[in-house]
Amino acid sequence: MSEIISLSLEQLASKIKDAHLSSVDVCKAFIERIEKFDKEIKAWAHFDKKVLLEKAEEADEHRKSGKPLGSLHGVPVAVKDIIGTIDMPTECGTVIRKGKSYSQNAEIIDMLHSAGALVMGKTATSELAFLGPSNTTNPHDNSRTPGGSSSGSAAAVASFMAPVSIGSQTGGSIIRPASYCGVVGYKPTYGLISRNGVLRTSYNLDHMGVFGRSVEDVAMLAKVLIKKDKYDPATIHYSASNFVEETKKGPLFEPKFIFYKTEHWKLIDKKSQGAFEYFIKSFPKNIEVFDTPSYFKDIHKYHQIIHETDLANNFSVYYKKYKKKLSKYMQDAIANGNKHSAKEYAEAIDFMKRSYESYQEVFEDYHGILSPSSPGVAPKGLKSTGTAEFNKVWSYMGTPCISLPLLEGENNLPLGVQMIGDKYDDHRFLGVANWLEKECKE
Repeated sequence: MSEIISLSLEQLASKIKDAHLSSVDVCKAFIERIEKFDKEIKAWAHFDKKVLLEKAEEADEHRKSGKPLGSLHGVPVAVKDIIGTIDMPTECGTVIRKGKSYSQNAEIIDMLHSAGALVMGKTATSELAFLGPSNTTNPHDNSRTPGGSSSGSAAAVASFMAPVSIGSQTGGSIIRPASYCGVVGYKPTYGLISRNGVLRTSYNLDHMGVFGRSVEDVAMLAKVLIKKDKYDPATIHYSASNFVEETKKGPLFEPKFIFYKTEHWKLIDKKSQGAFEYFIKSFPKNIEVFDTPSYFKDIHKYHQIIHETDLANNFSVYYKKYKKKLSKYMQDAIANGNKHSAKEYAEAIDFMKRSYESYQEVFEDYHGILSPSSPGVAPKGLKSTGTAEFNKVWSYMGTPCISLPLLEGENNLPLGVQMIGDKYDDHRFLGVANWLEKECKE
């Protein structure tokens, strides 16, 4: 069973397709793992092993019938509990939605089904995908946060309770949990994956993304999810047909990077700073250290204005009817959002395009930007999910970013390196990330 759970996504899909493994065998291996570890980790908001095994049996029967198979046929995938499902609750991390499900599947759930994947269950999220922490703990140390808001999605993959998972990011909700939990977290360019049927927190900032244990894992899952969706106007036509091949191929020549320590470097503990310094020195031909552009400070301010205003707008009913059932985090954010003026909001939206256009030329000379994924290792305690100060700029600009578990900080806990690419350059971006991952392993 331990051999099954350590297989890559491609290996799992291939072995099921070639009948070297049954989908039932695969699901049983992950169920065994969940039964052993989830009492402490609490990564799952909803999991029903009986239903999962029934789905696996159906997948095996389908394969035996000789009918065409999707690229992820029979493979279990975990999904964040803000993603709408008909057959499972979608509680969004709040007591207000206890036991409630959506009236239809999210677009990405239907796309998983089309690829033959099995939705394992729903992973725990921070309250309404914001800051109020879930009960999930960090698989490396149960006294520490797994990060948020995609807490369960990162923790389930890190603890081998799922091979891959889907999460979302508005500030740092994929990159930070990936760093704290020691897995790969990939947030594609804004507009590549549909949010139709997913809890909306901010139309302009919400991104869907994925977790896996390697760059190739996340590329294979993302390929299935990328599609233009007329019900999410932000989505674009983007061909992902050779996503995995381009990822494996890597860059045509040795890549060059800029490393940003950023003004938040002082937040990082000394051991983690040392790990990043060692990493930079290990690539003298590839990495140059630069100061961040001065207008990045404005981006943090503008991100907050958009996020809080959108939260106030999208959750106004919850705020009016169930205010006392919302966390202090959410109450404060909505109260702030109600105070931001239309002028402030318009300025914040306008600066999105202008800041990206100012920044875009960086990618003419460099393959990517590097920075910490998080301010050090996962903090002690479960009352906070950490800070997204190293992530908000890239969520605001809508650029692709990925957290790679390349380093260790204090107590040998995982520490992610964040790589950022140019918009709509995700093919090349993942190839470069794959190169960096392999170079560090060697």
